[in-house]
Amino acid sequence: MLRWHLQEGRSAIPKSVKPARIAENFDVFDFDLTGDELRLIDALDRGVRGGPEPEAITLEAFGRDIPEE
Repeated sequence: MLRWHLQEGRSAIPKSVKPARIAENFDVFDFDLTGDELRLIDALDRGVRGGPEPEAITLEAFGRDIPEE
């Protein structure tokens, strides 16, 4: 997915604390996805959100304290 983001000109901000996974995240610059591969990944979008609407994510809805630090 990182290669797809980069190749399509999208921003990608990967997050990991595991050294092996961080190395994998950097290992996306020595290849390109083909046009067919890009189209297959694009076709995964069904236009349906997989989680709650952003405005529905509130302290009241999820009942969790937000730590100060």
